[in-house]
Amino acid sequence: MNGMHGIIFSYDKENGLRELIENRVHGSIPFGGDYRIIDFILSSMVNAGVTDVGVIMHGKCQSLLDHLGSGKEWDLHGKNNGLIILPPFLTRENIGVYNGLLDALRSNSSYLGRSKQEYVVLSNSNIIYNCEFDDLVQFHIDSGADITLLYTKDPNMKRDEFGTYLSVGEDGLITDIEVDPTHPALQNTCMEVFVLKRELLRTLVDRGVAHGLHDFTKDMLLKMVRDDNARVAAFEYKGRCWRMDSVQSYFRFNMDILDTQTRKDLFSLPVYTKVRDEMPAHYGEKVSVANSLVADGCVVEGTVENSILFRGVRIAPDAHVKNCIIMQDGQVHSGAYIENCILDKQAVIKRNARLIGPAAYPIVIAKNVVI
Repeated sequence: MNGMHGIIFSYDKENGLRELIENRVHGSIPFGGDYRIIDFILSSMVNAGVTDVGVIMHGKCQSLLDHLGSGKEWDLHGKNNGLIILPPFLTRENIGVYNGLLDALRSNSSYLGRSKQEYVVLSNSNIIYNCEFDDLVQFHIDSGADITLLYTKDPNMKRDEFGTYLSVGEDGLITDIEVDPTHPALQNTCMEVFVLKRELLRTLVDRGVAHGLHDFTKDMLLKMVRDDNARVAAFEYKGRCWRMDSVQSYFRFNMDILDTQTRKDLFSLPVYTKVRDEMPAHYGEKVSVANSLVADGCVVEGTVENSILFRGVRIAPDAHVKNCIIMQDGQVHSGAYIENCILDKQAVIKRNARLIGPAAYPIVIAKNVVI
């Protein structure tokens, strides 16, 4: 995989995550007690032997910058290669917010030009998966395709009016594409991962921008398939995957990983993340914890059911937490009862407060808010 260069785009056009993305981009959303979405994408590349990865920043990227740092946790901090942060390209007209992947790549064309690898794997940062990129790249090379897309048959990945859907022939080539259909008719969902040669990517970016195009899939791939002037293939990913595009999908994913088999499937390959040295979780004398994930640094002295507690969370005596996600350094004071809630970082639920949301539409408490 030394011939493969990774590029991750932090751009996303969905806004269904509401308070969860007020101060961050999708790739830096916390989940599972210790991780961020981008951890899985980076880890998949590193596990496949990719040693050069560029992350294109977009919009509110400070949280993602803090998380990635030098890339040490992913072993991407070498002298001549490793993790490269590509900040937003700022002009009077461009305030660091790209209109699409083509704009982002064009703004970083000099970085693409300096790359020494023959192939590039492009990925967005709004889908959680743990993929063996070795198999994807080998399929791309063996098929002789110009571009290969990663896709899944999981029906839970389909969305009305959003997403890219594929029809794949027996030879592995794509015969039809739908982009943001009102109701998807095709069964295969594109996971927004693409493999192609670096020089082809540079050509497509220059050609697209010269014609005023912005969206890589809608403006480039769709036309290539319809005009049948390129071999566009698809590789099926058969593992578990989740699209993070709404509060409901975020809540459902976290609840899913409470299942032992789901965690085993998702973490079938190593996943690396930023290390925060903490003491082990501490449990009080009269504590009850059932079917929950509790991270290091937590102090639990109350009742916790079917919940995920991130690092440094404190649950006071007589507090009751059920079906909740509490992010880093959150607090639930004595006598409080919360159910079907998502607490962002440093959120506080005061003494004897009662907060119950519907399971289908959990309550979200923004960062640093006190209830």
